[in-house]
Formats: sequence, C-alpha cells, structure tokens
Amino acid sequence: GMLTALSNRIGDVAFLLAIAWMLNYGSWNYIFYLEIMQNEFEMLMIGSLMMLAAMTKSAQIPFSSWLPAAMAAPTPVSALVHSSTLVTAGVYLLIRFNIILSTSWLGQLLLLLSGLTMFMAGLGANFEFDLKKIIALSTLSQLGLMMSILSMGFLKLAMFHLLTHALFKALLFMCAGAIIHN
Repeated sequence: GMLTALSNRIGDVAFLLAIAWMLNYGSWNYIFYLEIMQNEFEMLMIGSLMMLAAMTKSAQIPFSSWLPAAMAAPTPVSALVHSSTLVTAGVYLLIRFNIILSTSWLGQLLLLLSGLTMFMAGLGANFEFDLKKIIALSTLSQLGLMMSILSMGFLKLAMFHLLTHALFKALLFMCAGAIIHN
C-alpha cells in the first residue's frame, strides 16, 4: 500500500503543477489556447507534466512496480485499486491531452516506454505462479498497449480498448475469485 501511495504521489504533484501552469493562461481548458501555444515551451512542459502524471497512474515502466505489489492485498482491495480507479485515470488523462502528444516528441517517448512496459509485463507473467500476480501483469501489459495506441494517435481505439478491458477484467476477477475461493 505504501509503494502504491508514494508512486502515485509523484503523479499527483505533476498533475497539480500542470493545473497551476495552465491557470497562468486564465483557464484550465487548454483547448482554447492550444493553437496559439502549439510549439511553445510552456505547452511542452504542461504536456510532459501530464504525461508524467499519466505514467505514474497507469504504472508505466519507471513506475510499474506498484501494480504487482498491490496484488498482495486481499482480492476486493486489489480489484478496486488496479482495475477501477487508478490505472484507468492515466489512460483517460492522456486521451484528453492527446493533442499534446501528437505535436511533440512526447508521443515517441511514450511509445518507447509503453512498449517496454508491454514487453516486461508479458515476460514477467510467463514466469509467475500466483494467479493474482498474473492478472496484475496482464493488466500492466494491456495498459502498455493502451498507452502505445495513444502515442500513435488512435485515441478512439484506445478509449474503446479501455472500456472493453474494464468489462473483461471484471469478468476475469469474478472467475479468478471463484477459482481462488474453491
């Protein structure tokens, strides 16, 4: 629990800094002044802070240790932590800020890190024996896939995959809970 909280505080601080930086322009609705500041340093900093916040929330490669560690909690707690609240927030945040990713080098960096996350989680799941850790690593791999889809600019596909992943992950938790209970 402490690893999850401390890892996500980095993203919370980055998110608050991005909000404060956007407040300097008179509004939090960045879409209104996006055309004006498209190639400026301020929008690159806001985008990098938002990407850092989304990477900590969605457990991408430098911050990916908290998601399998959160699976050590009881099943209802781990189901709440890693499928409903935290990991979907980062993907949805980048869906909202996808214009910043496509107009700078941040999309290429995110593609590299999310590809590494997919590879690491998939490889780690092959050598696990605990069912809950396998579910956590499959979630981590799917999050890497969603982030890589976003970094390539397919935001509608990423949103569709986010919704279908939530449905099927809930079904997977029901089945895994029945297996662990039996």
